[in-house]
Amino acid sequence: MRAGFIGLGNMGMPMARNLLKAGHEITVYNRTRRRAEGLRAEGATVAGSAIDACNSDVLITMLADDRAVRAVVLDGQLIPRLAAGAVHISMGTISVALAQELTTAHAGAGSQFISAPVFGRPEAAEAAKLVVVAAGPAGSIEKCQPLFDAMGQHTFVVGDEPPKANAVKLAGNFLILSVIESLGEAYALLRKSGVEPEQFLEIMTSTLFSAPVYKTYGKLIASEQFLPAGFKLPLGLKDVSLVLAAASDARAPMPVASLVRDHILAAIARHGEELDWSAFSKISAENAGLK
Repeated sequence: MRAGFIGLGNMGMPMARNLLKAGHEITVYNRTRRRAEGLRAEGATVAGSAIDACNSDVLITMLADDRAVRAVVLDGQLIPRLAAGAVHISMGTISVALAQELTTAHAGAGSQFISAPVFGRPEAAEAAKLVVVAAGPAGSIEKCQPLFDAMGQHTFVVGDEPPKANAVKLAGNFLILSVIESLGEAYALLRKSGVEPEQFLEIMTSTLFSAPVYKTYGKLIASEQFLPAGFKLPLGLKDVSLVLAAASDARAPMPVASLVRDHILAAIARHGEELDWSAFSKISAENAGLK
């Protein structure tokens, strides 16, 4: 398939690369052009502007947050540049409210919109092992399935209303953040009790908690391996803020999310913005008097 791809960050770069490996014709654009140029040798066409990436039947955006999506897609007037019936797939983590706004804007312009955020860290993106959660017109999702297959290991379709996919993504990220918070608290207790977190992790992940999220983040937190960051603390703050905004709109109290937000804010204030988002687990240790 021919597709445009905008946003070549830690996730977008390997996703675009896997599309090229699968034989798709990809036109790439990134604000920092050198990242796009890095894919030219692999068969990508490098666009001179975001608008130049819209000359295909499918446009994929993998942008960091609402502000970036709004600036590039809405303020940048990309939607009117799409051909009638063309599909825009937003694969970043954005708010439910913005997904609804994009749905309405595309409907007014005669194009199709799919929300398809993904679960997985950069290493999963590199291995084409992302989990895609898609919502939008059924025919458009079917049309774009070869693209999803090139980037992920499974696609879950959660309905024909795009914002539903964003709600699923935010709820899933809330669970990940809750696991990080719980591990931080448990490790603080164990360290003060003279038990090594690694031993506890082995016990838990070989019995009751064998899920990848516990194994991945349990190891990162136990070893304090927060650099290089797969997802930086400010992205975690963005995600939990989106969760709380969606919860407020839905009138669904989420007290744990509020606690997580405060701990992420404390981690950024104490340790800066470059650490992995799992580094907010340090706050529980510090609150317990541990270094």
